Amino acid sequence: MDKETLIEGLNRDLAGEYRAILQYLQHSYMLKGLERLTLGELFKKFAIGEMKHAEFLAEKIVALGGVPTVTPLSIVQPTTAREMLQANLAAERQAIADYKERADQAEEYGDEGLEVELEEIMAEETRHAEELEKLLGG
Repeated sequence: MDKETLIEGLNRDLAGEYRAILQYLQHSYMLKGLERLTLGELFKKFAIGEMKHAEFLAEKIVALGGVPTVTPLSIVQPTTAREMLQANLAAERQAIADYKERADQAEEYGDEGLEVELEEIMAEETRHAEELEKLLGG
C-alpha cells in the first residue's frame, strides 16, 4: 500500500463525512411536526459526530502530505422522514464498508494508529446505522 493511495482513500472518506454532515443537517431542517423534535435532534447530534470524523481525516491527510478535499459526495434530499432515515442508513452502511477498507489499507501501510482510529470511527458509524435501523422498525 503506497501513501498516495491511502491519501486518496482518506479523501473519499472525508468527502463522505462532508456529505453526512450536510445531509443530516439538511434533513433536520426539513422535518416538520413531532418528528422535528425527535429525529431533528438526533440528526443534529449525528452531524456533530461526523464533523469530528471529518476533522480527524483532514488532519491525517495533511500529516501524510496530502491536501484535504473540500467537495462532499452527492447529498440526498428526500422529503419524508422515512426516506430521510433510509437515505442516512444507506450512507452509514457505505461509510462502514469504506472505513473497513481504509483500516485494512492503514494496516497494510503500517500505520497502526490510523488503523485503530478508523476502527473506532467504524464502530461509531455502526452505532448510527443500528439506531437508524431501529427507527425504521427493522
